Amino acid sequence: MKKIQVIALTVLVLTMTISVPAAYAYESNVYTVQPGDTLIGIALRHNVRVSQLAEANDLRWNSWVYVGQRLIIPGAGQITPPSANNTYIVKPGDTLLGISRYYGIRVSQLASANGLRWNSWVYVGQRLTIPVGSFTPSQPTETLVVTNERWIDVNLTTQTLTAYEGSTAVRIVTVSTGRAVTPTPVGEFRIWVKFIADDMAGPGYFLPQVPYTMYFYRGYGIHGTYWHNNFGTPMSHGCVNLPTAEAEWLFNWASVGTRVVTHY
Repeated sequence: MKKIQVIALTVLVLTMTISVPAAYAYESNVYTVQPGDTLIGIALRHNVRVSQLAEANDLRWNSWVYVGQRLIIPGAGQITPPSANNTYIVKPGDTLLGISRYYGIRVSQLASANGLRWNSWVYVGQRLTIPVGSFTPSQPTETLVVTNERWIDVNLTTQTLTAYEGSTAVRIVTVSTGRAVTPTPVGEFRIWVKFIADDMAGPGYFLPQVPYTMYFYRGYGIHGTYWHNNFGTPMSHGCVNLPTAEAEWLFNWASVGTRVVTHY
């Protein structure tokens, strides 16, 4: 379901990295999946296309990966800085946050250099200016996800939502995601705004005061549902429908900036 209001919100998102020895996650051209990793995120950190990484491991570009899984990294160890004019061309699966992390700069720096907001959406082929002097080549082993990070996994195949703290699942809920004609976006996102209740409308529907709504990409959100109880079956216009009691729990557990990963 899509939101019809435009809301300006200034949000401070805190990102954390941790430095570790190279042997922690890497062995030659093999990477061992860590808690919180996604195929897109791993590809971005190694400066390879997600399609290349997927093909090298006989996976789809949006395949789910699990902790301890060993992935072959095509061309591992080759770190490529921006082009001579400090320009980066957006590839499939890229996000502003992910690009800034790869180059070791604040997302606010990258956004400001390109006239964007920190949570702006980027598109394939878009040219982004990397702030001059901000890029310092480093081995990709220097950035790992903090193990106690709270994040949300939405499995579009099994119609389940799992709340994680690091690699530990703390709650699993059966949900309803988008129908084939109105699919839920696939990728890695962040909750950018929360409402105790919000009106939603679109072609052929109006739903007042939808409870416990958290938007993670444009007008797509995770929210409570009072108009059906058919969870486990795709029912929505792209949002993630939860039973209202479960939506309330998740609303209180997650904060603005919480990572949301959607996949098949």
